[in-house]
Amino acid sequence: MPANAAVLAPSAPVDPKPVDLGVLPSELDGGLASRAAIGLAILASDQTLEHEFRALIRIPGVAFYEARVFNDNDITPQTLRAIGPRLAPCVDLILPGMPLDVVGFGCTSATMTLGEETVFAEIRKARPGVACTTPVTGALTAFKALGVKGIGLLTPYSPQINEGLVAYFSGRGLDIAAVATFDRRDDREAARISLASIEAAAEKMAAVPGVEAIFISCTSLRVAEAVTELERRIGIPVTSSNHSMAWHCLRLAGIGDVVEAGGRLFGLPAR
Repeated sequence: MPANAAVLAPSAPVDPKPVDLGVLPSELDGGLASRAAIGLAILASDQTLEHEFRALIRIPGVAFYEARVFNDNDITPQTLRAIGPRLAPCVDLILPGMPLDVVGFGCTSATMTLGEETVFAEIRKARPGVACTTPVTGALTAFKALGVKGIGLLTPYSPQINEGLVAYFSGRGLDIAAVATFDRRDDREAARISLASIEAAAEKMAAVPGVEAIFISCTSLRVAEAVTELERRIGIPVTSSNHSMAWHCLRLAGIGDVVEAGGRLFGLPAR
């Protein structure tokens, strides 16, 4: 045997049975939602809302939970109205038997078509008495908190849908000083409109006299992560369907934390 050869000791016999440590002590804490649990009913075709909520809501103890509601890819008044009866079964799938502080419905144009109260009534069939919001509700509350009435409205919708949205907001005391659309009526395409396109359109809209803030409508459009820089460039507040609803969900749930990445709105309380 060579001088440097290792001498291996015989291995100890392995007990074929694991060591049973029995029942160990455990404590329960408040879980991921120790401060607030937010439920979200999201369109089946939506590619953007969850990403933007993750970017905006990074607050310890605040969690959101989603379920999907079937929708047609083509955005028309008829397909939007068809979503209404599907809302309650969708909300019923979000943490059944567990408390939620607020439920948000993620479709701006469907909310406008159905009406906020109809949306809330459908949600409360599954969650009686829960606080509710939508992108429309969040936007209206955001404009009040920001102290603005002259709005630039940017959407991907058909001109027909835009007309309805202008009428809806105008009927609630706002002045739609400018409106524009990318006219991408397929929700799968709306989610792929580039951030550069959205920012360029917002900059153009900000130059229109009377525009005090910009609302980028549709949960498919991406803008939440760029709000702070966009506001710095154009000099007026910017919010969107996802951005305003995320802020409103927090405030309805009693979470008043300032979120620096959320721009001006996320530093304000709801009024």
